[in-house]
Amino acid sequence: MSTLDRASEAGPTTSVTPERLATEDAVPAEPQRSPRQRGTVARVLVGAALVLMTVAFVYPFVWLVSASLKPRSDVFDNRLIPETLTFDNYVEVWNAAPMAAWLVNTAFVTVMATLTVTISSALVAWGFARYQFRGRNLLFGLVLASMMIPGAATMIPTYLIWNSLGLVGTLTPLWAGNVFGTAFYIFLLRQFFLGLPPELFDAAEIDGAGHWRVFWHIALPLTRPALVVVALFEFQAAWTDLMRGLIYLRDREDFTVPRGLKSMLDQFGFGGEWHWELIVTASVITTLPMVIVFFIGQRQIIQGVASTGTKG
Repeated sequence: MSTLDRASEAGPTTSVTPERLATEDAVPAEPQRSPRQRGTVARVLVGAALVLMTVAFVYPFVWLVSASLKPRSDVFDNRLIPETLTFDNYVEVWNAAPMAAWLVNTAFVTVMATLTVTISSALVAWGFARYQFRGRNLLFGLVLASMMIPGAATMIPTYLIWNSLGLVGTLTPLWAGNVFGTAFYIFLLRQFFLGLPPELFDAAEIDGAGHWRVFWHIALPLTRPALVVVALFEFQAAWTDLMRGLIYLRDREDFTVPRGLKSMLDQFGFGGEWHWELIVTASVITTLPMVIVFFIGQRQIIQGVASTGTKG
């Protein structure tokens, strides 16, 4: 019905004003959400996504711990709460394998690899970031290009070098190569050094500080977050390194934990005995140190990654 028709039906005694007609013709507007409500919905969706991702990442470790507390017949029943709870697996695994010796060997290799690669990479990165010299960019480009070389391409030449030195069968090849630094860590630390104010180092040198003192007492303390990131990354890489253990280690007492787990898998998993409860228990013992280390250093990891690569 048009506006004129309604006006004619209103009769002579009814006054139809423009305001009344506008009110009758107006369509009720849908209620709009406020910015606060939209923000709440977004936070709920993000929180739900984070919870799902957390469950996806945590579930395998929770399953592993649960399986280590079950008897052999219940290892793969997929119950997170064991129907039959037992701690005998943790006693049997120490009797079935020299876990103490493997843990000591792994700790030694991991600490030496972490210390050597962190210090050597920091030294090289400091040279590329602080000093100007002919061919600096070319050399740094070659360092980055070395990351593109597959590890399989250098595996045999590296083995021949360690074999000529008579060190095959020892723990030395598992960590000594880090004395020369790693390209990725050099790049990471160089970017962090470039983000520091050069005036600070210039002032220290004017006051009489030498190059080594500037590096050790000023540059390194300021790059602590990045150093912690490098140390944790290398700690994880060295702790879980299986390939070099398979190549260089011979005696069972000299095995690292990953190499020892491989031998247990060959013995109890594929050798006909099928003691999977011992394998998952040894895996839990191996994983716990990494979880503790990353839990302690998580703040430094976030700070170091967030502040690296902002300059240069």
